[in-house]
Formats: sequence, structure tokens, C-alpha cells
Amino acid sequence: MHKIRIRTLLLLSGLSLLTVKLMMNPVIEAMHKRRSVRSYEPKPIPRDVINTIIEAGNQAPSTMGMVKGVLRFQPWRFVVVEDPEFKQKLLQTALPIWKKMTESMKETDPEIYEKAMKLYEAMPEPKDMIYHGAPVILFIIGPISNAVSCALACENIMLAACALGLGSCYTGFGAMVKGHADIVQALELTDGERIYGPILLGYPKDAPEKRWMDQHKSYVKPTIKWI
Repeated sequence: MHKIRIRTLLLLSGLSLLTVKLMMNPVIEAMHKRRSVRSYEPKPIPRDVINTIIEAGNQAPSTMGMVKGVLRFQPWRFVVVEDPEFKQKLLQTALPIWKKMTESMKETDPEIYEKAMKLYEAMPEPKDMIYHGAPVILFIIGPISNAVSCALACENIMLAACALGLGSCYTGFGAMVKGHADIVQALELTDGERIYGPILLGYPKDAPEKRWMDQHKSYVKPTIKWI
């Protein structure tokens, strides 16, 4: 009933029936609804749900790559982190890097610096500006030479999470943990591999209605050339 009401409103706004059908497509809808969520409920995610999301990532288009000496069409592997102690180890390794890089933006990009510091100061202890207390931290690990393929797997994962009612966030700072020997050993990282993501997963506590980039002065609509 809710979707019928939305469809009627879209038609009344002057959009064509084809455009409305395209906008109501569940895949397109998930793409538009997906947000980078940085606040999660302290609620575990069922293993079946996690496995379904990972399988969606495994369906991404890819080129062949080496995974632990074996040539595979899916050149990635996944590490699911739920253990609180290991999460703290990740945070204590990545957070100092975040602080240093954020401080460097004080002069170059004061708007982003001010926003980041306000969020940090308002956050309760432990101030997790990297993993945001997410129930699951999902590491996508693959060959350095298969960056595009692994990025496509990450996108599939985030869209699947959205479609299943979960929030997600690709956190680049979360990958800056290779300086800690215990973490490298636990993730079984090799010299030819890198971390893609990681991707945070959890039930949203405070999901933004609009993406911050949509409201930022630097945002531009798609540049399209028809030939």
C-alpha cells in the first residue's frame, strides 16, 4: 500500500510511467536509499544475514586473481570481525592516524576539520571515529592488482546490506592497520594483498536522510555527453 501511494505521488508530480517504474525498482531504490551510517544499535547481526551479504559481494563482476597461491575468478576473501577485544586493537591502531590526518586539514579544509572535531568531541568514550561501534567490521582482502574487482564486491555488499535493512559504511581509515603485527597475522595479510574497505555493518541507530555530499558546495550532478 505504501509503495502504491508513493507511485501515485510520483505520477502526479509529472513523471512518466516508465520513469516511475524505474525509480520503484528494488535495486535502483537500494542505490538511492543507501547511506554511510556511522551510528549503530548494539545488536548482533544473525550469521545467515552476514553470509547473505557476503554472497552478494561474491557475485560481483571480476577478473581473475591469485588468492593464497590459487588462481580464482573471485580474487577476494572476507574476514568478519565481531570480537570486542580485536575491535579495540583495530581502533587503537587506526585512530592516531585519523587524528594526525584530521589535524592536517585544519588550514587546508577548515569546514571538514570543524565538522570532524565536533563529532569527535560529542562522541562518548571510547571515541571510535573509525569503526563507530559497528557490530561487524567486514574486511575485504584481495590482490593489489585486482583493485577494481574488489571495489565492485564492496559496492555489492553495501547495496545488499541496505536492501536487508542494515546500515553500512566504507571506512578507509579502518584499513590503516598494517603497522600492527598481530593484526596483520590475524587477517593473514600477505605482501601482494591489500585491504578494501573495511565495511561496517549494523542496524542503524541514526541513519542520515540525506548524504552530506549532496548538500556540500562541491557536489555536482553527473556530467553526461550523448553521442
